Amino acid sequence: MNNEDQNKPFNDAIAHKQDIEGFPKTRGGRLPLPIKLIGYFLVGGMIIMFLFGFIGNFFFN
Repeated sequence: MNNEDQNKPFNDAIAHKQDIEGFPKTRGGRLPLPIKLIGYFLVGGMIIMFLFGFIGNFFFN
């Protein structure tokens, strides 16, 4: 599947919104890199804190 097929409008109403009203075309659900990095740091930090807490629970209890 190439990029032209992905940006092809689903029906006439969507084509009208994209052409006339300036409605943005979909990018396939991809996020910009800075938002991805923030998500990676947040999720990675929560996983590391969970692992440290789980391991520390065995050592100190």
